[in-house]
Amino acid sequence: MLLYDNLSTGHRLLAKGFELVVGDIGDAARLLPALREANVVIHFAAHAYVAESVENPRKYFENNVRADLCLLDAVLQARIPYLIFSSTCAVYGLPTSIPITEGIFREPVNPYGTSKLFFEHALEAYGKAYGLRFVSLRYFNAAGADESGEIGELHDPETHLIALALEVAAGLRPELAIYGNDYPTRDGTCVRDYVHVSDLAEAHVLSLEYLLAGGQSTALNLGTGKGHSVAEVVAAVEEVTGPIVCKRYGPRRPGDPPVLVADPSRAQLLLNWRPSRSLNQTIASAWQWLQRCRIPALSQQAKNLREQR
Repeated sequence: MLLYDNLSTGHRLLAKGFELVVGDIGDAARLLPALREANVVIHFAAHAYVAESVENPRKYFENNVRADLCLLDAVLQARIPYLIFSSTCAVYGLPTSIPITEGIFREPVNPYGTSKLFFEHALEAYGKAYGLRFVSLRYFNAAGADESGEIGELHDPETHLIALALEVAAGLRPELAIYGNDYPTRDGTCVRDYVHVSDLAEAHVLSLEYLLAGGQSTALNLGTGKGHSVAEVVAAVEEVTGPIVCKRYGPRRPGDPPVLVADPSRAQLLLNWRPSRSLNQTIASAWQWLQRCRIPALSQQAKNLREQR
């Protein structure tokens, strides 16, 4: 397996054990040789901060649209027949029904979701015109860490709820900001569908097997089908870690739907995929990662800074 990454948000240490080519997907001269021996592309590369996409849409359309088209053309040029795309539930925007099925109207409400939807449309067009077969996997809220405790979230800035709540529990930040407690939900906070990253990884393997077995191009929701509110997630973090998570409530963020929960039945039908990790297992895996790798790394960074002064 070959990994191709410009390391702008990725980390070389997480590629340990694999061949790594450092390059940008918009660099056709570097990308095409890396694809020569491939027979499938699993496309994860993207800028993925919703708020940033609103503030700087140019960055998102440059990377998630223009560079993505460069990748798609390189896939055709290299005669690669299959592509698996990491899409997002953000393509749905403000859903008209819950749980969300793949067939509802796609109307994203931010540039990030729009850029992902553009690539879905491009895949659909390339599939019809050139025979490229693909699966677009629409993630809901990816969370957790590999059960080994050696691979987990390394975001800068961190924006994911579970990771932020765990950092508060670990004393790495003073409080957790919660945006809105007046939604029409059971406790007033947003409800989301949290799916473990290892369950997502398994869905990618099953998607490849599906395509190799002759499956037709499709889009699939990857979620558990169960929603948890922000308040419920925070309570689960406290249950796993012990410390009380200090919270600060603020106003709603524009465009945040009250509820986003997947209907994953199509993935279950076509892939025989069923997520197996609970919310508490997801949180526990992320907590193990934080304690084993993140906290020691931050301590070393602080030590290095002190020595430089």
